[in-house]
Amino acid sequence: LVLSLLSLWPLSPSDFLDKLMGKTSGYDARIRPNFKGPPVNVTCNIFINSFGSITETTMDYRLNVFLRQKWNDPRLAYSEYPDDSLDLDPSMLDSIWKPDLFFANEKGANFHEVTTDNKLLRIFQDGSVLYSIRLTLTLSCPMDLKNFPMDIQTCTMQLESFGYTMNDLIFEWLSENPVQVADDLTLPQFVLKEEKDLGYCTKYYNTGKFTCIEVKFHLERQMGYYLIQMYIPSLLIVILSWVSFWINMDAAPARVGLGITTVLTMTTQSSGSRASLPKVSYVKAIDIWMAVCLLFVFAALLEYAAVNFVSRQHKEFIRLRKKQRQQRIEEELVRESRGFYFRGYGLGHCLQTKDGAAVEGATVFTPPPPPVTMYDGEVLHKRFVDRAKRIDTISRAVFPLSFLIFNIFYWVTYKVLRHEDIHANL
Repeated sequence: LVLSLLSLWPLSPSDFLDKLMGKTSGYDARIRPNFKGPPVNVTCNIFINSFGSITETTMDYRLNVFLRQKWNDPRLAYSEYPDDSLDLDPSMLDSIWKPDLFFANEKGANFHEVTTDNKLLRIFQDGSVLYSIRLTLTLSCPMDLKNFPMDIQTCTMQLESFGYTMNDLIFEWLSENPVQVADDLTLPQFVLKEEKDLGYCTKYYNTGKFTCIEVKFHLERQMGYYLIQMYIPSLLIVILSWVSFWINMDAAPARVGLGITTVLTMTTQSSGSRASLPKVSYVKAIDIWMAVCLLFVFAALLEYAAVNFVSRQHKEFIRLRKKQRQQRIEEELVRESRGFYFRGYGLGHCLQTKDGAAVEGATVFTPPPPPVTMYDGEVLHKRFVDRAKRIDTISRAVFPLSFLIFNIFYWVTYKVLRHEDIHANL
């Protein structure tokens, strides 16, 4: 009678756990479920608690997730306890078998132990085991920055088995909502797209074929920061360089100072745009913008050099005319010194000129070219100054029009054409 009453008396929780997975149960955590039989199917899902710190220089991203794994271990099935499931202390995890999951593209990770280990263990009556853990991960994300800062990046998370081949262990995604995101999740520069590509990334090594599943996150960059910090300031610097075209050409210190200031400022702006980016070998969208802006401000400085050169050409022209006149005078003096005076030889007192008039005691002499008068200098000066002013007038229209055409091509190419191509490839 006593034995029958003891058999009907329910087990205490401690006795029940000892019987289920204790030393007296015969359970061995070193042996996987279905040993020497079919592989263990582990269903995974993740909940993204936070997503951020996407770094272009190191090409990685950081996120905080709840990783949940569920599998069936027939050795843990029970019927002695009335509850459908048991929530156990995380310390019991050392007493059962667990999948050897790791993140294939992980750069760094850490557990959370405040105020206690952030782990969950739940066992169901049919032997199913739910294992949830909170992790902070730093994962590698190779980025294509050709369209930076109007790019869309695809970052992956790969969950792989380290020691068990596919003959022993297979990972698969949960059929419903395998990847969940917190409702209040926001990123500083990116927008996390709702569509997430789930797939398999089975790995083949010398040691065998290992199960692997992956999820791809599509991140679209918001260029508000770069618009305010880079595009608009560089645009204003280019426009500022055009002010030189309206300044009097005689104000050389003002125009040269303005030109050099805009060139140096643009160079500093261009260097700042590359400071937070890796040293990649290809050209990025921001590089093209900065290079063209630098080219425009440098061309504005060269334009004043051309204007100043043309405006001073009248002095060079007058100097050349004087030099030519001096050379002709010298040539005539040499020719005159070599002439013969016929009077000393009794051959006559006069020579006849071309018009028949007699000139006594004269030599043949060609009159020198007329000297450059003050009036001629003023005419030449006005002519070349007008040419220089015409260069300024043309530049006032050509520079803004050229920059406008460049902007149209630039923004249509990167915001419309390439944007559509990227979306089509996702």
